[in-house]
Amino acid sequence: MSAFEETAAAFVEMAHRIVWASVATVDAAGRPRGRVLHPYWQLEGTTLTGWIATGPTPLKRAHLRRHPFVSVTYWHPDHDTCTAECAAELLYDDDVRRRTWDLFAQAPAPVGYDPAIIPVWAGGPLSDAFAVIRLVPWRLRVQPGSLMAGGGELLVWSDGPPDAP
Repeated sequence: MSAFEETAAAFVEMAHRIVWASVATVDAAGRPRGRVLHPYWQLEGTTLTGWIATGPTPLKRAHLRRHPFVSVTYWHPDHDTCTAECAAELLYDDDVRRRTWDLFAQAPAPVGYDPAIIPVWAGGPLSDAFAVIRLVPWRLRVQPGSLMAGGGELLVWSDGPPDAP
């Protein structure tokens, strides 16, 4: 198993167990802005892709248009942490929105949920209030809380930062 495959598998396991992540974007002045979101990660062979069902707020649109990168960090009270540094793209394509809606609706708990429970998404996946952020990581870091007590293993994988599109 490659370093990527080992790190990505550990990342997905931890991320899907923790579920909620702090996601930081960067504004036009270079200042970070964080929010809590609920990504779903798909590991297919040597490709890891994250999907976030989200509202396309003016801030998210402006931040991702100017700086198409995010940092996604999960933390659990036992101090398990994992982070993905990613290229990010806000998508409005109808097929992508339908697939992402279905991905969350069909995923097992705790990461799966029915997106229709979000009041502003009552119009379904093609609502103007619903968009998708696609995440493509270029760096992963997985640190089990047991590492502090001398157990576990720190896993890090990097493909180097991508160039901005």
